[in-house]
Amino acid sequence: MTESRRSSRYERPRYPISFTALILGVVIGIAGGLFYAWNLAPTEEFNTEPWQLRADDQAHYVVAIMLNYAYDSDLALAVTRLAQLRPPVDPIQYVADVACDLARSGYVNDNSGLTAIRAMMRFYQGQGRTGCADQLIPAAEGPIATEALIIAATPTLPPPPTKTATPSGSPQLTPTTEIRAPSTPAPQSAFQSINPTTFCDPEFAGVIEIYVRDGRGQPVPGQPIRVVWADGESLFFTGLQPLRGLDYADFQMTPNTGYTVEMPGLSEPTNQLIASTCVSADGTETITSYRVIFIPR
Repeated sequence: MTESRRSSRYERPRYPISFTALILGVVIGIAGGLFYAWNLAPTEEFNTEPWQLRADDQAHYVVAIMLNYAYDSDLALAVTRLAQLRPPVDPIQYVADVACDLARSGYVNDNSGLTAIRAMMRFYQGQGRTGCADQLIPAAEGPIATEALIIAATPTLPPPPTKTATPSGSPQLTPTTEIRAPSTPAPQSAFQSINPTTFCDPEFAGVIEIYVRDGRGQPVPGQPIRVVWADGESLFFTGLQPLRGLDYADFQMTPNTGYTVEMPGLSEPTNQLIASTCVSADGTETITSYRVIFIPR
C-alpha cells in the first residue's frame, strides 16, 4: 500500500500579491497623506464669506465690526456688515446675543475683551435692545452718548444657497426698522510701529501686511489703518479677515510706488515703503512685500 505524501508548506500555491503588505501600505499611505495635508501643506481658504466662518470666528467678526463702529459711528456700514453673517435674528439683537455669549466666557478676563463687549453693549442699547451682558458686565464710567434718531434699513436676507453656490450682491434692505445712532467717541491710545520687515514671495507680491497688538502681544481687532501714497490714500480696519488673524489687515501696492502706513490719530506714519522689484529664493522676479507691526507706545 502506497503511503500518501504529506503536503509541505513550500508546495502551497503562491500569490503574486501579499494582502498583508497591501493593507499595511494603504494604511501608511492614508496616514502620510493626512499628516501632509494637515501639517505640512494645509489648505488655505480664500474669498470666504462671513456667513461661512465658524461660530467662534463669527463672534470675533462681530467684535471687529463693533470696534469699527465705535470709531467711525457709521451705522449703515455696521448693519450691512452684520447682515453678511446671515444672523437668525435681526442684526441688532444678534449683537446682544453674541455679547451675552462672550460675557459668559473668559473673553472678559482682560481689558481688551471688556472694552469690546462694552462697545457692543453701547451699540445695541442705543437701539433699544437688551441682553444678558447688561447684568454680567458693569457699566462703563460716564453716560452713554446722546442718541440721534434716524431711520435705517432692516436687512432682508436671501434664501440660503446650495453648497456650491456663491452668494452674490449685498442683502436687500427695506426701510422698516427704527434705529438710533449714538455719537460714540473713538477709543484713544498711542501706538508705534516696529521697523517694517520685507519679504519676497511671488504668491504674495507687493503686499503690506499690518498687525496691531496690545502690550502682551495679543491681537487687537477693529483698529483703523491708513495707507497714503502720492495721489491717494486708503482707510481700512484690522480683524475683518479672521482667518488671517484678528490683528491682521493688508494692502496691495502698485509697483514702483511709495507708501506710508499709520494708525490715524494713534501713531506716526512709517517711513516710506517702496514697491520695488526683488528676486525670490527660487529666482523668480517679483515685488517686495512688507510686514508692519503696531504696538502700544
